[in-house]
Amino acid sequence: MRAIKRLRGTSRGFSLVAAFPETLGAVVQRTVLSGDLPARLVVHNSGNDWCVGDGVNDPNVPGASVVAHMTLVVAWNSSVSELASLPPGWAATRDGPGESWERFPHQYPDLH
Repeated sequence: MRAIKRLRGTSRGFSLVAAFPETLGAVVQRTVLSGDLPARLVVHNSGNDWCVGDGVNDPNVPGASVVAHMTLVVAWNSSVSELASLPPGWAATRDGPGESWERFPHQYPDLH
């Protein structure tokens, strides 16, 4: 929680975590949530769900991902706040910290 408190105090009086509602949950890879790896993929799927991945490891491996508040993701990856306006059905990727987010229409692969 300390990381979030640091982000809230800015000279202009706004909060980086306010870009996402404080109660918004997402499926987040543990490596991103722990700060071991940066967020490199953010998906706002057509069902209005959010997913955040490291872009390296498989998020579907049992135990690899958990549900967490987006404010915690922003605490480790402040630039994710730029994606709060990402419309449903879109995703964004980046190569790493400090790199620009590239937005594109998202569709899960057809597994049938």
